[in-house]
Amino acid sequence: MLITNNIRKLRFFADEMTQQELADRTGVTRQTIVAIENGKYFPSLELAFRMAYVFKVSLNEVFSYNAENDPIFKKIKNLKTTEK
Repeated sequence: MLITNNIRKLRFFADEMTQQELADRTGVTRQTIVAIENGKYFPSLELAFRMAYVFKVSLNEVFSYNAENDPIFKKIKNLKTTEK
């Protein structure tokens, strides 16, 4: 997976916040939170920032991007090295 999240862990450390509580605080449904936690759905940038705000952490503490596994990133990286 290219994008992973730490939502479940952040909920645990936020006094075991429930999925419903996070949904209520971010203005989405519990089903949306479930889908995001399970990597089945990626939130809008606005929702991602709301989540970070709720947890009082930076965005990259909620979501991580693994560029090394991204085929497009690899292609761009290879193009740059062959241009030199």
